[in-house]
Formats: sequence, C-alpha cells, structure tokens
Amino acid sequence: MDPSKLKQLRQFIQQCESDPSILLDPSLSFFRDYIESLGGKIPSSDRDQKAKSRVVDEMDEDIDDIEEETEPLHEEEPDIIESDVELDDSDVVQPDDDPPQKMGDPSIEVSEEDRDASQEAKIQAMEAISEGKFGDAIDHLTKAILLNPTSAIMYATRASVYVKLKKPNAAIRDATAALEINPDSAKGYKSRGIARAMLGHWEDAVKDLHLASKLDYDDEIYAVLKKVEPNAHKIEEHRKKYNRLRKEQESRKAERDRQRRRAEAQAAYDKAKKEEQGKKSGSTSPGSFPAAGAAFPGGFPAGSGSSGGFPGGFPGGGGMPGDFDYSKILKAS
Repeated sequence: MDPSKLKQLRQFIQQCESDPSILLDPSLSFFRDYIESLGGKIPSSDRDQKAKSRVVDEMDEDIDDIEEETEPLHEEEPDIIESDVELDDSDVVQPDDDPPQKMGDPSIEVSEEDRDASQEAKIQAMEAISEGKFGDAIDHLTKAILLNPTSAIMYATRASVYVKLKKPNAAIRDATAALEINPDSAKGYKSRGIARAMLGHWEDAVKDLHLASKLDYDDEIYAVLKKVEPNAHKIEEHRKKYNRLRKEQESRKAERDRQRRRAEAQAAYDKAKKEEQGKKSGSTSPGSFPAAGAAFPGGFPAGSGSSGGFPGGFPGGGGMPGDFDYSKILKAS
C-alpha cells in the first residue's frame, strides 16, 4: 500500500477517534456499513445521547416517585388503653359535699379560761360519742376547737367522728389541720388514712395508715390495712405494667423515626449519586472508535504490502483508490 495513502488513512482514523461524530457524515455511510458488518459500533450523536440520557433519567425519577408514593408508611401504634383494675371497693362511700366545717385560727393566743372551757366541751363530746350521738359530738368538738384552735387533738378527734358519720372529706380536712399543728399526730394520720380509704384513695390511705401504725399501733389500723393494702398493691403493679408498655412503645417509635431518617438520608444520597452519574455519562461519549493501530472486531484481512488491510484490498493491486484524497473527507466534516 502506498505509504502516503496509509498516512492519510491513519490521520483519518485519528481524527475519528478525537471526534467520532465524523462517522455520522452521510458521505461515509459506506464506511459505517462496513464497520457495522464487522461487528463494530458507531456512536450516536451527542445530542441524541443527551436526549436519551435525559429521558432515562426522567423515567428513573418517575419510578422513584412512584416507589416513594407506594412505599408503605410506618403506621403509628394506637394509644395504649389501660384495662380496669379489679379492686375490693365494698367499703367505699360517696364523697360528702357539705360546706366546710368551722375551723379555728391557730395563730391566736389562747387564755387559760378558754383552754379549760375547750377541755370541758371535749368531755361532753366524748360522752355524746359513747352514746352514739355523733351529731352532738361534732357540735361540742366544734366549740372546743373555736375555744382552743391550737389543739391538734381536738381536730383529730372531730375527724374521727366525721369518719363514723361517713363524711370522709370533712374528716380529711380536720385530720390535715391536726397534722399541721402536730406532724406526729398518730390520730390525725389514722383518721385521714381511714377517710382516704373510704374514698378509694388506696395508695394515700396506705401511706397515712403506715405512719399512724409507726407512731401508735392499734388493731383498728391493722384491720383497715388488711383491706387497703391489696388494692394499693394491685394499683402499683398495674401502673408499673403500663409504664413499661409505654416505654416500650416509645422505644419502638424512636426506632421507627431513626429508620425513617436513615432511609431519607439514603434516598437523598442515592439521588445525588444518580444525578452525578448522569452528568458524567452526559459529558462522555457512550462509544469510541477503535484506537489507531488496533484491529476492527474480527480483524482486517491481511492485504498486500501491509500487516492488515481492507478485505480483498483496495482496487488497483491492493492499494487505496487511485487519486481519492481522504483529507477532503476531514475538511468536509
């Protein structure tokens, strides 16, 4: 083969490598057909490739949107509804709603005459209690309290009478007043504990009754505790159970939130990565012309005067066509 023709062919191939779109020139359709007949691939134009890439990206985004819309959301767990606790409330009474009883002013100074008169009223109250006249006892004790409002025992005694009258709220008011004057009033804790049990305030009742038994134990406190403590224990166990269930539910919710945030972060990362890959694939040609000196798929059959040539050689004894100047092809492109 003529060296000058070979040089032109080499230049043409190098030009095709640097700009494969040259091969898309209509005048080179015969050459494209030849390359494809050997199994070669002619790259499409950048414009077509970019359009195709854009369509594919848009389809991918649409699919992602559909997948995100159809992805099952983590359903929120329903609120925990506590079951009822079976308690022994046979001794519970309806709360009394009478106007508050008369209370004395513990800040006043009490004379000796008032103390003596208060004590006399208390004696009359105790006689009324022994006779079962609880209404009269309340009147006498109220008189005693107004005469000597600094006496914790007067309030505690009237509280115990209100317990007998099944007026737990009034009893609690008196017992609390007694404990404000004397925090170590066993009778105050006892009366308030029994009154709280009558209202079904089991846990508060147990606390008061235990304090009363430490200060001054008696059989009545023991009998009330025997009824109250099982209810208080059931309530405590019930509360612990549902506190545990709520904590477990909160832990599951926190884990779902972590998974959701992790999935959102992963989706954002995948989307950014896909966009970056799309940019890269759009800036590079999807195919390339065979490198200079490299054989076409299947190889060029050997021709005369060179290590490889076109099949059957070019006309005129295996050389390039007579006076055809391939540099014109480059200019034309």
